[in-house]
Amino acid sequence: MDDITVDDYSDITTGYLKKTVLKVNFIIAMAALVLVLSLVTIRLGAADMSYGDIIHTLIHKDDPVMTWTVYDWRLPAIIAAILCGSALGLTGSVMQGILRNPMASPSTLGISNAAAFGAGFGIMILGGGVMSAQTVNNPYTVTVAAFVFAMVSVGVILLLIKLTDSSPETVILAGVAIGAIFSSAHGFLQYFASEATLSTIVFWQFGSLSKASWTNMPIIFFALLMAFVYFFYKRWDYNAMEAGDDMAGGLGVNIRNTRITGLIVSSFVTAIVVTFMGVIGFVGLIAPHIVKRLIGSDYRYRLVGSALVGATVMLVSNIFAAHVLPAAIGTSVPVGIITSVIGGPVFIAILIGRRSRIC
Repeated sequence: MDDITVDDYSDITTGYLKKTVLKVNFIIAMAALVLVLSLVTIRLGAADMSYGDIIHTLIHKDDPVMTWTVYDWRLPAIIAAILCGSALGLTGSVMQGILRNPMASPSTLGISNAAAFGAGFGIMILGGGVMSAQTVNNPYTVTVAAFVFAMVSVGVILLLIKLTDSSPETVILAGVAIGAIFSSAHGFLQYFASEATLSTIVFWQFGSLSKASWTNMPIIFFALLMAFVYFFYKRWDYNAMEAGDDMAGGLGVNIRNTRITGLIVSSFVTAIVVTFMGVIGFVGLIAPHIVKRLIGSDYRYRLVGSALVGATVMLVSNIFAAHVLPAAIGTSVPVGIITSVIGGPVFIAILIGRRSRIC
């Protein structure tokens, strides 16, 4: 075997630096895209505002009408799209890594189905009530019930893991089973619901940014922040696990604890998002795949990239749901429908691309 020369080391260093610059530039570009999409979304709507007016209002708040339009009417949905998309993209990236399954996402573990059942249970059984079409009488009861049942699903999965093992296959299969159980229970509630109650349950199940408010966004923000800090702290463990459990274990990673703790943190953040905004599919599935395809699987960059791509997907979906479709068909639709419409073809394209590279 030939000895490695100084020039070889220089070439390796240059190649590494080029890849690092590419990853950093990707993150900067995605952050700029999120900012641009946010400004574009604020401008869209019945009220005619220039970008200068928007920036002036964001800084000074001296016009009551403009301030209400920007801060109370348009900005909550935009901030919610960024936070929820970031949370789903981030947790999806971690789940796919620790479970070593490209199909893993926040919805894989049945959390969304459990939260949907909890919301229906709160509306029908716990006195959440129906005030009018698609509106509940006591949203706090419904929110708490949705969160409790989402965490119940996590607890059941963790119990099954403890009774068996913590292998990725066990986690995925347990999630599928729990999701099927809560989906059936949710269908049972819908079958016996009145017409008005059924309409409300179905509307809640669709992910919608219309539920966003300045009251619930701080909760989502701090949950996302704490999760990101923890995930970034464990980034080297996740990188090691990409090489397989045996390799990671040889490097000193506690596989079982890392997998279970990552699963708990991801599930907690997902439960909060689903509880406040409803079921939003595919964001946590496609965002990590897009990032991995473009800049690789290094979690030092993949975590941030997945969060930003998730936020971008949510913002684009919100533009279609709240502005493009109303102009075309006369009514807006829940953003969760649009994420599925966009996410399905994108994920198929990713799978075809992976197959082409393998062949």
